[in-house]
Amino acid sequence: MTKLRQFSRNLAKNGLLFNLFILSNLILSGCTSSTQPTYPKESIDQAIQDICKKEYKTDVKVKLVGSTLWIYLPIPEGIVEKSNKPEKFIERFVIEQNNNELKDEIVSVNYLIKPVPEQEKLQDMKYSKAAFDRINNVWKVLRRVIFSMEHPEQNSPKFFVTVTADTKNGFLIKEIFYYPDFKKVSYELMSWGEYQHRAIQETEVSPKIIGDTQGLNLKYSDISFEDFILQQIQHRIRLKFQKPEAEKNADIDKEILKIIRYTLKAYGFKDFSTLELNNLATVRKITLNQTAVFSGSGD
Repeated sequence: MTKLRQFSRNLAKNGLLFNLFILSNLILSGCTSSTQPTYPKESIDQAIQDICKKEYKTDVKVKLVGSTLWIYLPIPEGIVEKSNKPEKFIERFVIEQNNNELKDEIVSVNYLIKPVPEQEKLQDMKYSKAAFDRINNVWKVLRRVIFSMEHPEQNSPKFFVTVTADTKNGFLIKEIFYYPDFKKVSYELMSWGEYQHRAIQETEVSPKIIGDTQGLNLKYSDISFEDFILQQIQHRIRLKFQKPEAEKNADIDKEILKIIRYTLKAYGFKDFSTLELNNLATVRKITLNQTAVFSGSGD
């Protein structure tokens, strides 16, 4: 269990390279128009389950909640294993707090990030072959079904949540992504690096999922666009300072403001009037109106 917790922390530092590699395999295998029958929105959950079972002998549980499609993939053999070639990474910062909210048209971003002496560390855990193969197969099926739906631009779920569950040790990896992003990266209209920052990945050690092959312990919900934007900002902050992408002497406030601006502009999100940055380490507060956020002034 200790190694799983270490893997959970280190996974954030290395980003989404695993799933990006899976997607690259799908794209390199060809992105021609599907010749499969089209699927109505009402049957995509069952279609994904049936194809995974019939063609790949993989059991998944799929649930459509509003405009969000959840896929639960239990792996009883375990998700991770010892790596023969541990990956090195440099620790430069520690994130003690990273949260945000949108209330009364105010986006509040609160963070407590501290620089620490540079230290080289190792990630000595990797995904198991069983996990890699099954996730790869699920991605293939998902792409096949979604891109051959009846009128996908209108009928496709807006958001997807894939949950890969280590039902042996009680560990899960959740990934949340947006339909337009999924489509763009699948057809090479978006870079791997950009998709890595847009697809939100969370890890959790959860004893409750031990033996759970049905996804009974998940809290299924319909993800709103607002929630997705806020979660992506948090995700980008984690990648910036845990991976880390930021240099040793980086101005933390400026880096976070860049992240927020880029995210809001990328999705054209304007359902707010004010942005507040609260640096809990320095007790510094930065306030910008929407015009200043999108114009780039106020640095």
